[in-house]
Amino acid sequence: MERNVCVIAGGMSKWGVRDGSQRDFFQEAAKACYDDNPLLNPKDIDGLLVASAYTERTSYQTHLAPLVAEYVGVKPRSVCARVELLCASGSSAIILAFALIKSGQADVVMVAGGEKLYTPQKWEVFYSELASVDHDWDGSQGLGLPPPAFAMVAKQHMKQYGTKKEHLAAVSVKNRRNSSKNPKAQFQTPVTMEEVMNGRMIVAPLTLYDCCPITDGAAAVVLAVEEKAKAMTDKPLVYIRGTGQASVNNMSANMPNWTTWEALKIAAQEAYRKAKVEPKDIDVAMTHDCFTISEIIEMEDLGFCKKGEGGPFVADGQNDFGGTVPTNTDGGLLGCGHPFGGTGIRQAIEVMRQLRGDAIQQVPGAAIGLTHNLSGFIAAHTVLIYGKEVA
Repeated sequence: MERNVCVIAGGMSKWGVRDGSQRDFFQEAAKACYDDNPLLNPKDIDGLLVASAYTERTSYQTHLAPLVAEYVGVKPRSVCARVELLCASGSSAIILAFALIKSGQADVVMVAGGEKLYTPQKWEVFYSELASVDHDWDGSQGLGLPPPAFAMVAKQHMKQYGTKKEHLAAVSVKNRRNSSKNPKAQFQTPVTMEEVMNGRMIVAPLTLYDCCPITDGAAAVVLAVEEKAKAMTDKPLVYIRGTGQASVNNMSANMPNWTTWEALKIAAQEAYRKAKVEPKDIDVAMTHDCFTISEIIEMEDLGFCKKGEGGPFVADGQNDFGGTVPTNTDGGLLGCGHPFGGTGIRQAIEVMRQLRGDAIQQVPGAAIGLTHNLSGFIAAHTVLIYGKEVA
């Protein structure tokens, strides 16, 4: 018998530069998750997956999943484990929870993710970033931190397709406007095109506002098999219709093209196939806008516009409310911030709310939503498609 999987609750802590520990953020996120669905009892949750990239280095904590289980009042009996795939840890954990429920190994699983990244020893997070690249090649070439890598991507896209700095800035202006209406986001104020264009240069052509921040915070969702989900919520069910995940060429020397992300295209095609939809069917999308150029390329490689047309696509507002596919309606990484293990889960929460019809900024009639998460040297990508109905 086919086992359909639903998202029945979701919540997040306040994201930003926070006092407090990783424990505090997980507890805040779990409480927000329980508050989102008062019918949900922690005793009904039989599994827990915890997504965190840097818990050892910035929180000096291993054995995280059993500890989080105690923090949030869950007693796992089907699965209790940590998932790590750097920036895509959260979405990878959701995919694994989905597979466990789909296969019958679990029925109700909480997926929680987050980080404590602001520490007195600020270099700790950068050492961890360096540890995510291939030491023998990219580390020795100085390519260990994201801004230089994505600056090269932006330069190549500009050279190859005529993308302009104004196109990059349009993404930042949109996402900061969206985050200004999201009380949980790191940035609560919008920015103007002039502010973005004249922002402090980080790595040319990327200014301060073209780059997402690192963040303290956590998020949590609960997935359940459909039969139990119907009895555990009085809100509209949101189904996971399809998933895709791919990793190609994590070492820069093996990347054939900096402006076409093959792993993203593979993951997207797989998710579309399983969900039985096409790009034109997506009503709302959350993509991994770690840098403004990222959202532009993601519009192309997810199939929302033709290759090379991402710049004009965003400048024309086609990724905004009223456009072809409203994207990062809660502010994305540029506005909400980026506690690595929490980002993919935040994306799922926003899509869940959009499809339930109770988002802060609602896309009218949204019925199918997509999330995209990436990690590493633009190498590993996840795509999930959610719907108000099963595939």
